Amino acid sequence: MQPIHLHRVIAEANMARFYHVDIAPTLFGEVSVLRSWGRIGSHGRTSVETWVTSEEAETAATRTLRQKAQRGYFAVL
Repeated sequence: MQPIHLHRVIAEANMARFYHVDIAPTLFGEVSVLRSWGRIGSHGRTSVETWVTSEEAETAATRTLRQKAQRGYFAVL
């Protein structure tokens, strides 16, 4: 899975947010889902969730992306 960067911009509400999802292996053979989010232009916050297999990590990342799409986030190329 490639890193995915999402944006949600609503000018009328002065909202400009980003959400970034990436999957990376750990040094111990597990797989981590890295999530970063916040206001565009800021460093935002970061969360790391570790899974035993890459399939579990991809499922978690896909679930998060689906939820964000339902809230109006769109992919940035």
